Amino acid sequence: MKMLVVLSAIVTSMAFAGKAEREFIKDSLNPAIAAAEAAFKNTCGCSLKITYKGMETEDHLRQVRGTANSVAEGVKYCTDAESKKAVCQMKTLEISKASESGFKFQGGKGLATTDGQSYPTFSMMTDQLDK
Repeated sequence: MKMLVVLSAIVTSMAFAGKAEREFIKDSLNPAIAAAEAAFKNTCGCSLKITYKGMETEDHLRQVRGTANSVAEGVKYCTDAESKKAVCQMKTLEISKASESGFKFQGGKGLATTDGQSYPTFSMMTDQLDK
């Protein structure tokens, strides 16, 4: 059932995208998300599901990819049991557009927002997660 939800989110995103956006999603964004999820699992020892919604332009999709890349690079934060425990509180990371970029965390869910010009970094996420 979870796979169906994620797939429908991707299909919904692609329904409004043009050819360039669809190609970017297929060739660049989806591999970046998969790499970030794998790096999180391998380094931090827990699963993270990354989704996005409301992203229709390539500029916004690039910010989603930037967030995913930041997660993949930032997992080096998971060097000890306490750090792993802190970041493993986040089970899902949803990326959406908003008037400003930022990160909020509540109840196992991280919400990263992008304004289309910048994205929240993994260090911004760990600032909230590791309190």
